Amino acid sequence: RLRLHDGKLIKDRRYHLRTYPNCFVAKELTDWLIDHKEAPDRETGIRLMQKLMDHYIIHHVCDEHLDYKDAKLLYRFRKDDGTFPLSKDVKVFMRGQSLYEKLVSMEESILKVREENSVKYQRTFLGCEMIDWLVQEGEAENRKEAVELGRALLEHGIIQHVSNRHHFFDSDILYQFWINFRRRRRLTELLNENSSRALSESPDSPFCLRKLNPDPGNTSFLSVQTNKEIKIVSAVRRSSITSLAGNSNAYFSATPTLVFPPVAECNPKSVLKRPVTNEELLSPGGPYVKKTLTIVGDAVGWGFVVRGGRPCHIQAVDPGGPAAAAGMKVCQFVFSVNGMYVLHLDYQTISSLIMTGPRTLVMEVMEAIE
Repeated sequence: RLRLHDGKLIKDRRYHLRTYPNCFVAKELTDWLIDHKEAPDRETGIRLMQKLMDHYIIHHVCDEHLDYKDAKLLYRFRKDDGTFPLSKDVKVFMRGQSLYEKLVSMEESILKVREENSVKYQRTFLGCEMIDWLVQEGEAENRKEAVELGRALLEHGIIQHVSNRHHFFDSDILYQFWINFRRRRRLTELLNENSSRALSESPDSPFCLRKLNPDPGNTSFLSVQTNKEIKIVSAVRRSSITSLAGNSNAYFSATPTLVFPPVAECNPKSVLKRPVTNEELLSPGGPYVKKTLTIVGDAVGWGFVVRGGRPCHIQAVDPGGPAAAAGMKVCQFVFSVNGMYVLHLDYQTISSLIMTGPRTLVMEVMEAIE
């Protein structure tokens, strides 16, 4: 979805005197899938898009077609018009993704390679360690709530006991993240989830998420989330994704754009007049004041670009976006994101925290006193 925004395949389009925002032409998208080697032929491309329709990821702009037709018809991602269904399953998945990104971004993370019964396991943690961390970071108010969160993550297949023998407990039992949210994924994985064995065959696949103990009447959950190499996201407008300097990956453009009218030009050169250190920002009596901004994302994103590192700064702000309405300005420094201190992080990590967090973003920024 972000790659399509970045490639301008998703844009406002006019048809029969009516403008349809943030949509794409089915035939053009099928061409794009083949050109970018996401599908070997048109038939496979159509099957992939039908999968997205079946699982409420995309839909026809007027909901007149229940099937994906390889024609000049307009379709839209539900996340671009606010109709993406946030069921309990989806919320648990997104919470797990957010926690994973937060944990792997920490310098002293509790996620480590550990050994049990002469077998090494990746991305492991002790149950009591996770409980301590959740309470310490404010992800849970108390240990009981943290245990409930851990059990929900396990029931949805996001974490598991390393030998799959125990539920989640506040103890020294060893668990691991079952899904690697940062692994590069191919869209064609959607076509390989028909088997009930899909999860065990491909534990890292985001397309095979299954509840281990599904609620009565609740079907298996499948979700396509927008983490897609989230670690190299630099433009925090969700309609745009940009590459790191020097990255040769053709999936991402080299120039950060906001890709949403009105377009805000984003100069790759830093907007700061001079480098600023953390020590300078935090020095008592220094010429900087801290402000708290609450930004409610719209159907596309939040509308700003983060750059730099240790500390990061606001490089660009969409004048018509939610961030500008909340009082965000260019050259402000990012102090915290959703309560997490981030002055020591780079812009890729901060962008990841924002992209995988809640729609309502609470940021503390520091700006120079005029």
